[in-house]
Amino acid sequence: MSSHHIVREKQEPALLVLGIDNFEEELLGQLLEWSPTVITTPDTAEKLNSFGIKIDWIITDDDGAVLAQSDVKLIAAGNSNITQAALNFLTVNNYPAVNVIADELELSDFLPYADKINLVIFNARQKIYPVISGFSKWKPAGEQIEVLSKTKALRFSGLKDNGENNYQTIADGFFSLQFEEPFLVIAEALN
Repeated sequence: MSSHHIVREKQEPALLVLGIDNFEEELLGQLLEWSPTVITTPDTAEKLNSFGIKIDWIITDDDGAVLAQSDVKLIAAGNSNITQAALNFLTVNNYPAVNVIADELELSDFLPYADKINLVIFNARQKIYPVISGFSKWKPAGEQIEVLSKTKALRFSGLKDNGENNYQTIADGFFSLQFEEPFLVIAEALN
C-alpha cells in the first residue's frame, strides 16, 4: 500500500529564514519536508540557493535585487524591520503558522504576532515558542525549559526551578505552566 498526501498551500507552516549560520542541515531538511512557502533575506537567499533550496519570497527594498532563481517575488520592508515585514506579510495573507530560523533572537520583533500566527523559532540550540496558560507537554526527565518572557506569578508542575528562569523536567512525563499573562515565550533545547 502507498499513501499519497496532498499538501494544500498554507496547510504547512511557512518557513522564514533570517539566518542559518550554525543551523543543523538535518533539521533544515525536516522543516522543508512538506515544501513550505520559503521567505528569506537577500544574504540568506544566497546560502539557501547554494543548498539548492527553492525560495518563494525575499524581503528587500532593493527593486533591482539580483536573484539567482526564477519566480522569486519581493516583499518590501518599508518602515518595518525584516522580521516585522515578513510576519506582516504572513498574517495579512492568512498563513496560520510559521517556522522561523534565526541566528540571533530579537524577541521583541515577534511578540506583537504571538496571538496572530502560530510561531516556532529555531536557532542553533533552541526551539522557542509562545504558550498560553495551562500549557502542558510531555518531555523526558532532565530536559531544560527556559522562560524567555517576563511573568509575575508562574506556577508549574513537573519541573524543578534551577533559577534565572531555567527549569528542568523532574521525571519522564508532562510538565505544565500556569500564569496570568496572555502568553509566555519558552525555549527548549534542541537535541
